[in-house]
Amino acid sequence: MEPVRLEIAPEVNLDYVRSDKFKTGTLSVQLITPINEKTASFGALLPSVLRRGTMSHPDMRSLSTALDLLYGSSIGCTVRKKGENQCIGFAASFIDEEFVPGGEKLLEPMCDLLGELLLDPVTRNGRFLNDYVESEKQNLIDAIRGIINDKRDYADLRLLQEMCRGERYGVDKFGSIARVEKITNQTLFRYYQELLSTAHLELFYCGSAERERVEEAISRAFAPLQRGRVVPPVIAEKKNAPETPREITERMDVTQGKLSMGWRASTNDAPAMMLANLIFGGYSNSKLFLNVREKLSLCYYASSAYHRSKGIVTVSSGIECRDVETAKREILAQLASVQRGEFEEWEVEGARACLIASLESRGDSAGRMEENALGQAATGIRETADELIAALRAVTNERIAEAAQSMTLDTVYFLTGEDSKDE
Repeated sequence: MEPVRLEIAPEVNLDYVRSDKFKTGTLSVQLITPINEKTASFGALLPSVLRRGTMSHPDMRSLSTALDLLYGSSIGCTVRKKGENQCIGFAASFIDEEFVPGGEKLLEPMCDLLGELLLDPVTRNGRFLNDYVESEKQNLIDAIRGIINDKRDYADLRLLQEMCRGERYGVDKFGSIARVEKITNQTLFRYYQELLSTAHLELFYCGSAERERVEEAISRAFAPLQRGRVVPPVIAEKKNAPETPREITERMDVTQGKLSMGWRASTNDAPAMMLANLIFGGYSNSKLFLNVREKLSLCYYASSAYHRSKGIVTVSSGIECRDVETAKREILAQLASVQRGEFEEWEVEGARACLIASLESRGDSAGRMEENALGQAATGIRETADELIAALRAVTNERIAEAAQSMTLDTVYFLTGEDSKDE
């Protein structure tokens, strides 16, 4: 089940999925803009401020009442990073009309309400309400602090910040506490006006409504949108690793060390690289899991991830601080074995089956379909699940090894305890 992609206006696209298998309809509205350090915090804050109210429904109570009248529908705000773009907006869920008593229409009022949230937020004297902005600023600051308190997430974030310093990919989707604190209701409103004028707009619908009706409802709801010079999503820039890998050690009050490592992968053979990553550390039968974690007991956890749009592979692991050099050596040894083609057939077929099963089940979740459609719109990587499955089935062991050989170590980040001694 693949979305039908329609351009309903310049830099405004609809991904439409006609389906009777879900009891709820899904409607997503996302603004896609290139991410950068100066505006990331504005983008992360904006959806939650917009969600506080519209001119017709100026507070959360009024909005909740409107949603209750639509049979308990829900609208959540979203902040995501896809490639080197920040994606912000709303995702709505509502009972599919086949299950609504009396055949009452919900699509049109849901579209209208989303249009109000995005285009007619509650304002006073040409700016957002100060109370709303300050309240949501504190929530955003708490979310950023939550990442810092989760040392695994923090180490993985710090790796990308150091590895991609000066690149959009190194900017966190939430921005920074320092930049959030400087935002005012007036500066946020100016950012909002510019974003509406310049950002690519991506919509997603999954449900039983006919396509023409969905297009008409969306066109009417978003008719007030004023557009200027639209900036399309940027394609992530791929770079080479430095001649000497960067080594960064940071000390905090932790009892368990966090070792994160990043490689630049120069291959253009994405299906082979996806399989190489899974064999290396991408799932529970990987070399990192079975050898470094289970057999050698060097890590509390160890896994790898392939950032396809950027051509990066990262490893995340939790270790005893004293074992850092041994763990690093064994992680590199497992990668070297993949690069030499030293893997059994069960490893290859297990990885292939895992990826294919995931792709085949994508159509079982409207949320996963929306996430994938948004990722394709933001990164420019376009392929159907069937096309990728066919490509994965055609990958040979030699291609897997060759893809792994394109990986060059870029950065090693180690988070250790304040009292730990350097090895």
